[in-house]
Order: sequence, then structure tokens, then C-alpha cells
Amino acid sequence: MTAVAGTSSAVVAGLTAAALATVGLLGHQASVNVPAELRRPSAGGAPAASEAPPGGPRPAAPPDRSGRGVRVVYSLGDDRVWLVGGDGGVGRTFGVSPGTVDPAPGTYRVTSRSKRVTGSDGVPVEHVVRFASVGGTAIGFSAAVDGSAPAPGPKARTGGVRETRADGAAMWRFATIGRTVVVVP
Repeated sequence: MTAVAGTSSAVVAGLTAAALATVGLLGHQASVNVPAELRRPSAGGAPAASEAPPGGPRPAAPPDRSGRGVRVVYSLGDDRVWLVGGDGGVGRTFGVSPGTVDPAPGTYRVTSRSKRVTGSDGVPVEHVVRFASVGGTAIGFSAAVDGSAPAPGPKARTGGVRETRADGAAMWRFATIGRTVVVVP
């Protein structure tokens, strides 16, 4: 019986080591892919680098087939958001850091907003703009009050799409209840 117990312990230890290595690798990959503007909060609420300077060039156009009219465009593949005005021009674009649950590509509407709450990862967030729900997990844009990007565990179900505080303030002004949100692959 001792040989079986020793073999079982070795198998469990090996599986545990492999699982820890996998989680470490996934954590590293996630941290490397965090957009630069989310790695450090902007000091004193200074304008984000993604905001076009007055009289400067306009931000890049949103992806093709991302709808028409006034809308928020969220690209799952690029982890990027565009705030598009009535003339089709982009008023602002910025990188985001998604949670662990993504909405399906499609067209949504802003359904609720909260000035300040605690996110599903336990971090205080502000300027929360919700537009979807997947399996009971609310999906929405928000900015961490401390400027951090999410670092949820692999099993956590989080729907917060994090943006910088400056980008969160711009989203808050733009994405009122009923505003169209187009999610593209």
C-alpha cells in the first residue's frame, strides 16, 4: 500500500506543479498584453495619450462593419474602444484591459451606469457603463479608482472592461443610457 500512496503523491505533486506553471505562464501573458496606458495611472487626471490634442490629428477610424451613427465600438481582438460621433468621426480611441468574460460580437445598448462601485474582482471602480450580461456576469466599461488593470484568477468570472481613469471619464460623458455599443471580433 505504501508504494501506491507514494506513486499517488508523486502524480499529485506533478499535476500541481504543472498547474502552477500554467497559471504563471497565463498570468505573465496577460500582464504583457495590458495596454501601456493601463500599466500606470495618469498623474493628476492628465489627458490620456489616446486623446487627440486640440487641432491635432483625429484618432484612427473604427473597424470596418462596426455600425453607423453615434456609438461605442469595442474590438475584442484589439482590446480597443472607439467613441464615434454622429458625423462618423472618432472623438477618442483607447486601449482597454478586458475581464475574463467577453460579450458575443453584436449590437447592444447601455442598460445601466454607476458612478462608483466595487468591481466583481473586489477593486473599487468608477464610471461604470454596463451594456451586456453573459451567464449572469455583467459586462461593462469601468476605471479602477487606483488605476490598476484587472488581474483575476483563471476561474474568476469578471466582466469589467478596464480603461484608464481619463478614458473612463470620457466614456461616462459619452455612453449614456440607451447609447449603442457595437462589439466586433
